Amino acid sequence: AGAMALSATAAVVAQDEEIEVAYMSASSANTWLGASKAVMDEIAAENGIKITEFDAQFDAALQTTQLQDAIAADRYDGMIVVALAGSAVFPDLEAAADAGIKIVGMNQVIGDDFTTADPQTPALSASVMEPPLARGERIGQLTLQACEGLDQCDVVYFYGIKGIPLDIAVRQGFDSVTEGSNVNVVAEGEGQYLGPDAGLAQMQDILVGTTDFDVVVGADQSMQGAELALLDAGLLEDVDIIGFGGTAYSVEAVKDGRWFGDMFGVPATEGRLAMEALLEALDGNDLGGIDPALSVTNNGLMTQDNVDEFTAEWDA
Repeated sequence: AGAMALSATAAVVAQDEEIEVAYMSASSANTWLGASKAVMDEIAAENGIKITEFDAQFDAALQTTQLQDAIAADRYDGMIVVALAGSAVFPDLEAAADAGIKIVGMNQVIGDDFTTADPQTPALSASVMEPPLARGERIGQLTLQACEGLDQCDVVYFYGIKGIPLDIAVRQGFDSVTEGSNVNVVAEGEGQYLGPDAGLAQMQDILVGTTDFDVVVGADQSMQGAELALLDAGLLEDVDIIGFGGTAYSVEAVKDGRWFGDMFGVPATEGRLAMEALLEALDGNDLGGIDPALSVTNNGLMTQDNVDEFTAEWDA
């Protein structure tokens, strides 16, 4: 995804003086965030902006130290934050805002409300992320499509990390859409947002207890592993797989008919929208909540009927 045109005023600001931006990354090694950063770098280069990346390595305490160091440096005009600590980061963001730094949240909920993309502290000029509740609702919609025509549709549901607020909200969204329908969750897994190995092991364990289900739902990496387990068990043609993430693998799997569908994720678009929102904030325009999925075909609901309209933005 390339950079969209910035407002004329914002572009002039960027060209007339070097803007310094602190990018507070949750992890520089994360491939989703890597896809976001690549587009942010493109926009920065086009507009004379210098980005300094702080790698928190998925350590909330380290990120707190980095935020405080960035504020104390007294050199940054803007900040893009992939927060690890939810509402606990409010004091540091408010200190940054008080110091005149314009801040955009990206990818993660900054606050305690998982139903909205709207900023939950006045320190944020914009927040660019898919609300977890909305993600669950969209996955539920895909599940209803896969279950059409069945009297009862038995589903295996994979959490990312069961019990964390994000995954609780995703499941609430899923349940709100499927409640009262023919969808019946018969087993649950937990992929830990890790690679296929975790999904493979979890699916193998589930198959010991039951082989009678119609749909498996979970993050793309988990579904790659689940697919292997189902193939080994001779069940792949009898089960519809629904992923979420929009990886290159998932696009090919849907195109080939191995998977029913996928909730398409857009890390590059997310990075572009965050960078554009920051430039607008520097020009005095607060854009508020931005759900990246709303800028994607069919709100990101990808099936064989529309898969040709999707191009993967990351490999996972």
